[in-house]
Amino acid sequence: MTVARTGPTFSIQDIPFSHRGSWFSISPVVATHAHAPDLHLVSHQTGMHPVLRLTPTADATVTATPALLTWRHPGGLIELTYDGPEAVRLRGRGLGLRIAAARDTLTPFSGSYLYADPVTGAYVLTSYETGRRYRITPLTGDLRAVGAEALGTADRALLLPADQPWEIAVEEYRTARRPYPADRDFDQLVRAMAADFASFVDALAPWRGPQTPAAELAAYVLWSATVAPAGFLTRPAVLMSKHWMNKVWSWDHCFNALALAGADADLAWDQFQLPFDHQDPTGALPDSVAHSEVLHNYVKPPVHGWALRQLRRRLTRPLSRAQLSDAYQRLARWTGFWLDHRRVPGHQLPHYQHGNDSGWDNATTFDGARVIETPDLAALLLLQLHQLAELAAELRRPEEAAQWSRTAGGIRAELFGELWDGQRFTARGARDGQARSSSSLLDLMPIVLGAELPAEVSAALAGGLKRHLTAHGLATEPVDSPHYAADGYWRGPIWAPATILIEDGLRRAGHTGLADEISQRFRALCEKSGFAENFDAETGAGLRDRAYTWTASSYLLLAADHHHRRHHRPG
Repeated sequence: MTVARTGPTFSIQDIPFSHRGSWFSISPVVATHAHAPDLHLVSHQTGMHPVLRLTPTADATVTATPALLTWRHPGGLIELTYDGPEAVRLRGRGLGLRIAAARDTLTPFSGSYLYADPVTGAYVLTSYETGRRYRITPLTGDLRAVGAEALGTADRALLLPADQPWEIAVEEYRTARRPYPADRDFDQLVRAMAADFASFVDALAPWRGPQTPAAELAAYVLWSATVAPAGFLTRPAVLMSKHWMNKVWSWDHCFNALALAGADADLAWDQFQLPFDHQDPTGALPDSVAHSEVLHNYVKPPVHGWALRQLRRRLTRPLSRAQLSDAYQRLARWTGFWLDHRRVPGHQLPHYQHGNDSGWDNATTFDGARVIETPDLAALLLLQLHQLAELAAELRRPEEAAQWSRTAGGIRAELFGELWDGQRFTARGARDGQARSSSSLLDLMPIVLGAELPAEVSAALAGGLKRHLTAHGLATEPVDSPHYAADGYWRGPIWAPATILIEDGLRRAGHTGLADEISQRFRALCEKSGFAENFDAETGAGLRDRAYTWTASSYLLLAADHHHRRHHRPG
């Protein structure tokens, strides 16, 4: 049996076990916020679907590393590793395993059908929910089936014994494939998977060390959440999670692209481009893209100009002129959406139609009204217009560069002339023009403008941010606010993207001490509580999805930048 260490140990309750490129994972998380008592093979094709329930014949303790999952019992153990992205291998000694269909009932529209394949000698489960087949091939030991060819409600399972060693392969595929080739032994597969991950983490975080104890686990969250091109995702994609947040949202992807830029330029560029592949005729990006759906019910904020500037700085090789031209055209169309379709006639400032458009779904900024012109949107669009002007000049389109700059000037004048009240920014109703103030961190997001801010505005924003700073980081609503909720989504918890944008803006505005403090606290938070979707601002506990890639990426970005500042200071 394998005993060698294969990477950082992690909790399978929080982080699914998977392989780069795979569309399935091994996890007890079987639906939104739902943990099953047993681990399941969970597929992310056509949604999130538990397909196979894996139940040892005796109570066992589960441990997980990037290359090996183990059930351990005093009398024996079961081990699982991947054989590439479409298959897993399992072996056991002294501990049996029951592999059952996750659903008991087969209907014309749901469930799975189990049969013995007379061609390969394996058993196959066909899943209505995923539209895929799952072949279980015995390699050694006895494999007994229950419920083969049964219809309706029935027990469908494969049984492996505890009284003899056994080994099997489980594959996910579409319609047919050649018999499983057992040409490598189990330990070779473990070593290959460990080497694949080690190569990835070495490229992603070569600076890691004792001062960055969560770097390898952050890298694993990204590596294991990556899927091969399939369905609407026509490029390799880093999902937000291989739990229920198994999509690419049209601002989340930017942070993953930035984290990957120094390790894999092609993969990073693919992450940046993914939502642009589904840009609609108006220039709008989708709200999200998944294996089998593209949603345009909302949009997401225009962080892409900021992100492209950051990405070019971090990539290991420069973008080609063709790539720059393509990015310029796509970014111009996305900006045109906000200018042409989200500005009231006669208004300079664009508006959101709902909190979901901002990415800050339920922030208190949207309590008084939903259709509003907000300072964060104006500031992000300004950064995007500046980036477009620079790209147009670089591509030798001076008239377009001048037009982007003129548009930016109008928006800037309105932002500071109408939304700044002398102490903080306010939002404004898109229809009635009524000013609306809140205590949300969202209203302080113009700090992203950095050195472009007037000195008095910059100082006021930095002061306002301190009210949001807890021992763990930036609360999205101050803890002393009457609207604060510990698990209130954007009404209190700490989030990675806000942290990254604000830390960067503060640093460019010259508030380096506060930027350093925010970076340090967020890094410590991740080292304590992992890579949750968001965190309790007072306790630091991880909330919601516990394996969120933009959180892992944000940790890696802050840790890498901190390392480089420490080791590459002038003089």
